[in-house]
Amino acid sequence: MAGLEGMRDRTVTISGLSKTWSLTGWRIGWCLAPPSITNAIRKVHDFLTVGAPAPLQEAAAVALQMPPEYYAKLADDYRERRAFLVPALAQAGFGVFAPRGAYYVMTDIEPFGFSDDVTFARFLVSEVGVAGVPGSSFFSDPASGRQRLRFHFARRRETLEAAVERLQHLRSRASAARTH
Repeated sequence: MAGLEGMRDRTVTISGLSKTWSLTGWRIGWCLAPPSITNAIRKVHDFLTVGAPAPLQEAAAVALQMPPEYYAKLADDYRERRAFLVPALAQAGFGVFAPRGAYYVMTDIEPFGFSDDVTFARFLVSEVGVAGVPGSSFFSDPASGRQRLRFHFARRRETLEAAVERLQHLRSRASAARTH
């Protein structure tokens, strides 16, 4: 956007390392803006956050120097993992909302008959050994996400394969859990 004529002095660009560099949880990012705007941004940032640990900042600086081939391979790897996980989740019984540009998959858990996403997420961890994030945490009205669970595929292929293997008998385990 900032490259368009007349927009450089009116554009704020915010980005980070979490997605592109597979550094989920690091929460290191940046904001680029005209000097007239950055003072206000720095004040807000100062009141809302704390500094990222120095070792993570140094690692981030290295990550920013990665060659274009790194990004091409990362995108290919994510496409391959998505192509593996999405049909496996559908086969396990989830309704699947296939992502176009994220490294996570939102699913519909209604077919399993649990009353809510948090209960189902706990069941998955304790009884199946697979973790998902309750969908209600992604909705401004948590009730809208009560039948959703999010999985992400920014993991090693072996980890995804193990999860898929554990999910193979999910329907029968879920049915048994609901009857007890």
